[in-house]
Amino acid sequence: MKVLLINGSPKANGNTARALEEMVTVFAKEGIETEVVHVGNKDIRGCVACTACYKDGKCVVDDIVNECAEKFAECDGMVVASPVYYASANGTLISFLDRLFYSSHCDKRMKVGASVAVARRGGCSATFDQLNKYFTISGMPVASSQYWNSVHGAAPGQAEEDTEGLQTMRTLAKNMAFLMKSIALGKEQFGLPEKEAPQRTNFIR
Repeated sequence: MKVLLINGSPKANGNTARALEEMVTVFAKEGIETEVVHVGNKDIRGCVACTACYKDGKCVVDDIVNECAEKFAECDGMVVASPVYYASANGTLISFLDRLFYSSHCDKRMKVGASVAVARRGGCSATFDQLNKYFTISGMPVASSQYWNSVHGAAPGQAEEDTEGLQTMRTLAKNMAFLMKSIALGKEQFGLPEKEAPQRTNFIR
């Protein structure tokens, strides 16, 4: 089994990385392979709604989004972590996720998702909700923890002092591992739920 972890912070070794590191340690104990991809420091443009991905099977802008699309198709779970900017996720990360989820046409159903927000003080809940929407529109079960998935710290290293936040990360990883393993057993015995053809309804007539 494999989990793809996305670091949406511009800082490679900041508090967001520390939160993910805590999860990686637990996944290793659970026998789950991990890969951390750092996107927050990349030059990633937003989606331009050209819909070329429906013809080409990938985003027309050939960057880290297309690289991660292959990793996304192969993983059993995804963790997306972001620092909080104005009570929202980092804009670079949102551009990445918009394009990744729209242009990748792999079956995302029953891949387990989890989001993590990191802030000095406030805005974690709003960011947490924002990131979870990518999973819930894609048929991906969302893993939960003992608290909303947040860690606090401003300067790099301060997350180490948030013992509750780090415990929340460990619990999240344990719950995510259990859910992925349970889904794998369920798929083996029952398969995936039957999928209906999409029904697109517009509000403008």
